[in-house]
Amino acid sequence: MNTPIHRQAERTAPPADAPRGLHSTLILALGTFAVGTDAYVVAGFLPEMASSLHVSEGTAGQSATAFAVTYAVLSPILATVLARVPRRALLVAALAVLALANLGSALAPNFALLMVSRIVAASGAAAFTPNAGAVASSLVAPAQRARALAVVIGGLTVATALGVPLGNLAARALDWHAALALVAALCAIAAGGVFAAMPALPGGPRIPLRRRLAALRHPGVVAVLPLTVLGMAAGYGLYAYAVPIMRALGAGEDAEPWLLFLYGAGAVAGNLVAGARVDRHGPVRVQFAGYAALAATLAAFTWAVAAGADRLPLTALLMIAWGATTWFQTPAQQVRLISAAPQETAVVVGLNASALYAGIGLGTVLGGALLPLGATAALATCAGLAALCLVHLFLTRRH
Repeated sequence: MNTPIHRQAERTAPPADAPRGLHSTLILALGTFAVGTDAYVVAGFLPEMASSLHVSEGTAGQSATAFAVTYAVLSPILATVLARVPRRALLVAALAVLALANLGSALAPNFALLMVSRIVAASGAAAFTPNAGAVASSLVAPAQRARALAVVIGGLTVATALGVPLGNLAARALDWHAALALVAALCAIAAGGVFAAMPALPGGPRIPLRRRLAALRHPGVVAVLPLTVLGMAAGYGLYAYAVPIMRALGAGEDAEPWLLFLYGAGAVAGNLVAGARVDRHGPVRVQFAGYAALAATLAAFTWAVAAGADRLPLTALLMIAWGATTWFQTPAQQVRLISAAPQETAVVVGLNASALYAGIGLGTVLGGALLPLGATAALATCAGLAALCLVHLFLTRRH
């Protein structure tokens, strides 16, 4: 999935001795894998974490909300405040913050301290992810920049496919505290790798926050951007509660890791297919097809839970479709936003990433509020939001 990397407007010029070749960006991909695993891993052991902290599953899911909303708010602010900090020092410090925050999450004795640690972790992620993309593009020859960005984004993609099921397995083999401690260790290893492998790159010029947000006054951006929030709320809002939903369909604990892996595999495939189809058919047609498929998938989930359909093959197909139809939308949205404001490409891509995390936060809040009423009500509401995406898309199709 083309999970978001805010590419800064400035591209740091590499020094004369900067390494060339895609191999130099692999350590950054390890960092984005750590960030992605940190962002998604809670979904793999949410019921156990809720029980241990003596809160409901809906309340425990708000730890994902705290992460997503903090990322959405802080990302443009940190991009402005930290613009002049040397890149290697910034990347290492951001991963160190992630490691310490995950260690704090692993040791949290209560839900309040867990929430604080998730907010701190999100601040590290918001500082690392945008700059990893900018640094990757500066470490290679101009002709390799797109592939370098794909390598870095690949870390997030692999985290979607592997991070959550691996977290689920770790939590079952040990416990959820140990799973988060392993994420902390992964972040620390990535920090050490970046420090050892990255050249010393200077910071860039500061782009005022006012300029970054000025794109929000562009009519096309204002028309298109809300679809990112609405679409992610519909598609991803219940992912933090994927384990309870799978259990409502009769999936046993042994099936959970590979069902979560199927969701991630669907997300990877959906993103790749969508990217190719946007080039061929244009973003709006791809979005119409994708949101219709998302609404149909969530409606099928609703029917399956309501009917008590205890069939593992059906659950597997629904998980693949859920991942694919949730993560297809990012390439098309970015193309539409860039077309709406071509002079502000980096800024609108960054705003889209913030909107994506805002949508995840909004959806997780909604899912946590609806889950006590039953998985059927939560799924039906998200299916309705997906249908609302089609209405919004129709009204804004010319932007």
